[in-house]
Amino acid sequence: MVGSGMGRYAMAIGMDTAQGKPGDALEYTAASGGACYILGPAAESLAEIEAAYSFVSDTPDFWRRAHAIYPEHGQRFTGEPAYFEHVGSSASTVMSEMGLQASDFDYAVFHQPNKKFPQRIAKELGFSPEQIETGLLSPRIGNTYAGAALVGLSAILDVAKPGQRILMTSYGSGAGSDSFILKVRKPITERQNKAPGTEAYIARRLEIDYATYLRYRSEIKVK
Repeated sequence: MVGSGMGRYAMAIGMDTAQGKPGDALEYTAASGGACYILGPAAESLAEIEAAYSFVSDTPDFWRRAHAIYPEHGQRFTGEPAYFEHVGSSASTVMSEMGLQASDFDYAVFHQPNKKFPQRIAKELGFSPEQIETGLLSPRIGNTYAGAALVGLSAILDVAKPGQRILMTSYGSGAGSDSFILKVRKPITERQNKAPGTEAYIARRLEIDYATYLRYRSEIKVK
């Protein structure tokens, strides 16, 4: 929208909430959270999007039928051919088209449905554990969610330096993956530490017990 000139600024929000059926794997592997970004002219940006690429297919690894209370998923098929095929294809293609490889990046962040998936795909693409550590939220906040790649990117932008390059790759069941190559710009140093960072928000989170979670999800009726 911004690139076409249809608008000077645009707001993009990635948000998700836990909707797992009681007893289902999604109940303990999905959480709630999200992030919001404002996109605008490159000359005003803190990080410029140098390239983007999308890879999609009709892979029904996750779905919710009409009027169904809870979503369903393909269990073991959520890794192969869903997550790894799409994230790997999207990330490798955008790097190839830009003539870049893993060593050309300072940071990388991938969709985080759990801790192992982003670690495995990062290794397959040639990234080191140090390159993904900053944006890998699952070891610090437990289970993650669909918007975790965007939250991981915000953690990276809290500490990134001008000139550094970032690869971010999301994934959405159904299935599709979007990869973005970002180059950090000098103005970012003027904005960092002006407000609480991602780590600060994580540190001050309020943990709740299972009974409270059930009430919040309306699984237990109190009236």
